[in-house]
Amino acid sequence: MPTQAQKAQAFLSAHHGSVPLVMPNPFDVGSARLLASLGFSALATTSGGFAATLGRLDGSVGREESVAHAAEIAAAVEVPVSADFENCFGEDPAQVAITIELGRRAGLAGCSVEDASGERAAPIFDIGLAKERVAAAAEAAHRGELHLVLTARAENHLHGVDDLADTIARLQAYQEAGADVLYAPGLASHEDIGRVVASVDRPLNVLTWPGAPSVAELAELGVARVSVGSLFAWAAYNGVFEAAQELLGPGSYGFIERAAAGAAAARSAFEAR
Repeated sequence: MPTQAQKAQAFLSAHHGSVPLVMPNPFDVGSARLLASLGFSALATTSGGFAATLGRLDGSVGREESVAHAAEIAAAVEVPVSADFENCFGEDPAQVAITIELGRRAGLAGCSVEDASGERAAPIFDIGLAKERVAAAAEAAHRGELHLVLTARAENHLHGVDDLADTIARLQAYQEAGADVLYAPGLASHEDIGRVVASVDRPLNVLTWPGAPSVAELAELGVARVSVGSLFAWAAYNGVFEAAQELLGPGSYGFIERAAAGAAAARSAFEAR
């Protein structure tokens, strides 16, 4: 079993390969073990997917719960795990640093900090404060022998701020502040993604998104990492929804065949553990 520091180093190196790191987002231990068994070389938690397992909406999980969940996922698999820590559960840079320190203790290889405030009136932090928050996160993440891979997220496009110039300025500020990986969820066009890649000097993560380029096309654009956010969780919930509708409606059992395939995949993953 590799050490936490070795996982973190392997995770960082995976962002500098000849092809993008394709990193899915499990939402519980079972999905994490299943995905790891399929050959993915790294995983990341999803705040929205985890919240769904608790019957809540994204943004409703606190720091303690999020860190405990991330630790559980990291302990369940041998591959590096990065945590979606949302905005690190505090506006003040000192609170951000506390969250990152807890992530270090949780056995993670990486984690993220985003610039969304959680406030409806002003959903994105001022760029100056946002940069200070990333700097505090980087200092905590990179201290000592363990170099936790820090992903800094510009959340503009998830909150109706479709200002690519501002997004690029933020990502540039975050790389200056010490982020290892940059991420602007919501980018979908070849042109926008290409402009961002050309404007920064850190690996860029792209979220799978309606209309977004394929993994092969993202590779041609120079994207370093591709993730799915909460989409696998919603795909799983849709499977339950469709099976329930069939049972409640016609009362047939077409879902059994799909369930059998899922059970076989799970047994294979869990027995290999």
